[in-house]
Amino acid sequence: MKAIGFKQSLPITEKESFIAFETEKPSPEGYDLLVKIAAVSVNPVDYKVRQNAAKDTVLDAPKIIGWDAAGTVEAVGDKTTKFKVGDQVYYAGDITRSGSNAEYQLVDERIVGHKPKSLTLAEAAAIPLTGLTAWESLFDRIKVNPEVDKGKTVLILAGAGGVGSIAIQLAKKVGGLTVLATASRPASIEWCKALGADYVVNHHRLKEELEKIGHREVDYILDFVDLEGYWEMAAEIIKPQGHIVTITGSNNPLHLNVLKNKSVTLSYEFMYTRSMYTTDDIEKQHEILNKIGRLFDGGMLKSTLTTTLEGFTVENLKKAHQLQESGKSIGKTVILF
Repeated sequence: MKAIGFKQSLPITEKESFIAFETEKPSPEGYDLLVKIAAVSVNPVDYKVRQNAAKDTVLDAPKIIGWDAAGTVEAVGDKTTKFKVGDQVYYAGDITRSGSNAEYQLVDERIVGHKPKSLTLAEAAAIPLTGLTAWESLFDRIKVNPEVDKGKTVLILAGAGGVGSIAIQLAKKVGGLTVLATASRPASIEWCKALGADYVVNHHRLKEELEKIGHREVDYILDFVDLEGYWEMAAEIIKPQGHIVTITGSNNPLHLNVLKNKSVTLSYEFMYTRSMYTTDDIEKQHEILNKIGRLFDGGMLKSTLTTTLEGFTVENLKKAHQLQESGKSIGKTVILF
């Protein structure tokens, strides 16, 4: 099968930052599905792994990354019960295994969902990583309950990004929350509004703009961009007994004492925790993806796909990584095989 990977962590502009090569098509065992991939999407984790996985070395064999895919089940392992050959699926995969930048991939069926019928393969490939991250942030970490929490406020940092784009919709449509999203460029502001954000505030003037709209404090904060850069502000604007969820962490120690008097909860969200540690509830990602799929098929959620690159080529993968690295990407970028 054809695959695209790298042997060194090089700037994306370098010729061999990605290389195409042939490798053996794998065979499924146990809970694994063998998926013939039709589309993949690119996330910040992709370029971060590419930049760091082979920084001071040259790998013997190219490393295949990629953690979002949609495709068709071609074969199944002996322990599988959820899918059959011919099923169309979508998933974010497992960061500890070979990735989706290949014509075929093995993936544990317990972290795979049935592709939403209403979405194209390209649209479906844009969803899993961001959908799971947003869902787990809201409903596993904060444990938002719309019957109790309806109308509470959530501030989504980086509303126009991949995770923010789906989090705005889930927070509004499923959680019943009042959604405040950060964005600064006209295009990203309009994007957040179109997805259902009640308010869009400029992150460069965050405190001032929150006061202007009458929300000096918020119940929840979802950090999808830079916890360290927003830490002091987050501690100031979070309500007593509020909850902050971050997917970014920080390079330096955080002063957690600033949360003490308000009894604020801080949670980390890492979408790969369940697959990385084969947790007792690993199957929950299968269930979440199916729930999200039903929301798309029911018309409650909108596609977050904004850019489609046609052709599984080194050139297209480089383009997708350059777009992510620019920090100006809106929604999701997909490569259609």
